[in-house]
Amino acid sequence: MITPGLDQELQQLQGVYQLITEFLVNYSFQLIGAALVFLLGLWVASKVSRLVAKQCEKHHIDITLSNFVSNLIRILIIVMVGIIALGKIGISVTPMVAAIGAASLGAGLALQGMLSNYAAGVTIIVTRPFVVGNTIEIKGESGVVTRINLGMTILTNEEGEQISIPNKHIVGEILHNSFSNKLVETQFNLSYNNDPQAAISLITELLSQNPNVSQDTTPNIGINGFNAIGIEIGVRYWVPTQSYFQHKYKINMAIYNALKQSGIEMACPVREIHLQEK
Repeated sequence: MITPGLDQELQQLQGVYQLITEFLVNYSFQLIGAALVFLLGLWVASKVSRLVAKQCEKHHIDITLSNFVSNLIRILIIVMVGIIALGKIGISVTPMVAAIGAASLGAGLALQGMLSNYAAGVTIIVTRPFVVGNTIEIKGESGVVTRINLGMTILTNEEGEQISIPNKHIVGEILHNSFSNKLVETQFNLSYNNDPQAAISLITELLSQNPNVSQDTTPNIGINGFNAIGIEIGVRYWVPTQSYFQHKYKINMAIYNALKQSGIEMACPVREIHLQEK
């Protein structure tokens, strides 16, 4: 004997079954058509995205910009195909667009910081003040650009540390871009008894023969100033960013050894103390 409660539940299940059956019977062809349209759209979006990426690579367009354009085109095609597929099963997209617009307004107010990062990321990708592989310095942080995302830019330094900078802190700030190299600046003092030109010639020859020193920009060596200790010599040259300190320390040692072997004396602070007897 079936209880009244169980009988009511069976009737509800039967009603749901009939509703699903009627929906499938009435809209089966529309559902199949919508699924086929959507699957075809996904295939077309993938093919077009790959084609655009290959064309960008063929014309030597920056990888960040090519990825952004290809992904944007793929998303636009998928959205258009989704709208067409929904229309196939009789769903109007107008109310959905209105609801998405209202939701977007509320989300935009709640996520202003994140959206400003994305807007700045688009600006960086389009204007390209730097590309992957460049050496940049921003707000005291320096490193080689490894990735440019919509939300943040990723740098790495010589120690292998990963530095993540939100894009809103890059756009509108003073940015230093030294491409693949970084400037080394060194100063030391020579005794006034030495010939500074001999030291300058020696360091110039040493840097010109060092394969790690970039010759695209000629190293600068000269008298930086005069002080109570001696003649201050300034040395400026460029080395690869990823091994900046490694090359700097080795070249400093090479300069010291070369000056020492040539008999050129480096000055050191001297303090004279006069004792007066009373």
